[in-house]
Amino acid sequence: MNLSTPEIQVKKSAEELYNFLSDFNNFEQLMPENTDKFEITENGFLFALKGMPTIKLKLAEKIPFSKISLGSASEQFPFTLTVNIKENGDSASANFDFNGKFNPMISMMVKKPLQKFIDTLSNNIQKL
Repeated sequence: MNLSTPEIQVKKSAEELYNFLSDFNNFEQLMPENTDKFEITENGFLFALKGMPTIKLKLAEKIPFSKISLGSASEQFPFTLTVNIKENGDSASANFDFNGKFNPMISMMVKKPLQKFIDTLSNNIQKL
């Protein structure tokens, strides 16, 4: 299952946005209002939305000023969440890509909530 958000403009340089997102503490500001739990881990973070199980993310890849990719810490639900960053003069643009390997039943159940989740992250980055 592949989900994406539209590219949005951010009032930060690509370097500033990359540095902001490299500090996992800052993801708490981007989370939806219905976040029940948020904790920093050794190389990522975990969170839970109301009525949903806890999701643990770990750093998978970083390419300075252009990409940060987080992966699921659970082998049971393998996925990546990637933020793609592009420099646009003195500002930047960004979008989120979600790629998961789920069976068709799980995909059908989680597609809408996951799209809403990554849309919220994207919208909250735009407000920075």
